[in-house]
Amino acid sequence: MRVFEALVAHRTVTGAAMALGLAPASVSEQVRTLEHSLGTDLFDRAGHDLTLTPAGERLLPWSRRLLDQADQARREVAVTRTRLRLGVLAAVTATHLPAVLARLTDHRPDLDISLHTDATRDVLLDGVAAGALEAALVLDAPGPLGALGFPLPPAPLDHLDLQTVPLTLVAAPTHPLARPTALTPELLRGHRLLVDTPACSYHLAGERLLGHHVQRLHTGTVPTTRACAEQGLGIALLPTHAVHTHLTAGTLTRLPLNPPPLHLRLLWPTHRTPFPTLHYPLSIPSA
Repeated sequence: MRVFEALVAHRTVTGAAMALGLAPASVSEQVRTLEHSLGTDLFDRAGHDLTLTPAGERLLPWSRRLLDQADQARREVAVTRTRLRLGVLAAVTATHLPAVLARLTDHRPDLDISLHTDATRDVLLDGVAAGALEAALVLDAPGPLGALGFPLPPAPLDHLDLQTVPLTLVAAPTHPLARPTALTPELLRGHRLLVDTPACSYHLAGERLLGHHVQRLHTGTVPTTRACAEQGLGIALLPTHAVHTHLTAGTLTRLPLNPPPLHLRLLWPTHRTPFPTLHYPLSIPSA
């Protein structure tokens, strides 16, 4: 097919041979083989220049499509795909993972990505340290890895902060703490903080922010905790994106305390960096 297209472009055997780096005899032999396999002449050889026969005209668009498909097949077979087993904390799967994947696949289309989203943070960290995962996405506090208060595996890990995740302390508009202009430990004492399990990132953030000045009421996931806060069952420290519409609607109110944000962090083993060139493109705007 490449010989056929070269003959169409250059109109002589000699010109096609020079363009392809072949001997003229080889070009003539290949085009005769193609014509024999099709059972028809593709070129009219009566004049000085070769011209396409009606059969050659019909073959020309097929030739381009076949060559394009051959090039695509060659690229897909020849390119070595890099496996990326990515563990993702459940708290960020729906809200932050899509943006990370979009940038990841745009910058590195050669990656063969498999997601692991049904494990706890401890399982993800252990999986990265043991080599069962190439990387993991977790939430952490600013500072060194594990600043939020979760234990780290013995194997050293590197990390990259991809995005800040703002937090907001909220309560129902009728809650007693909705009235003060500032919150102090004394005002917080005796009130309930609605939380998920102790391993939850937002639970850990609440521990760092409020300490033991408030009681804990285990309510479960972010949607359940938010709904309980709307009913006046206590205060809740939640990601801002999860309460934005409820603050706008007036079913929740922002309490006068500015919690530090969490960071969405990409973790990988220190001794093995499977995608060092991804660092800059993966950084995404804050939620």
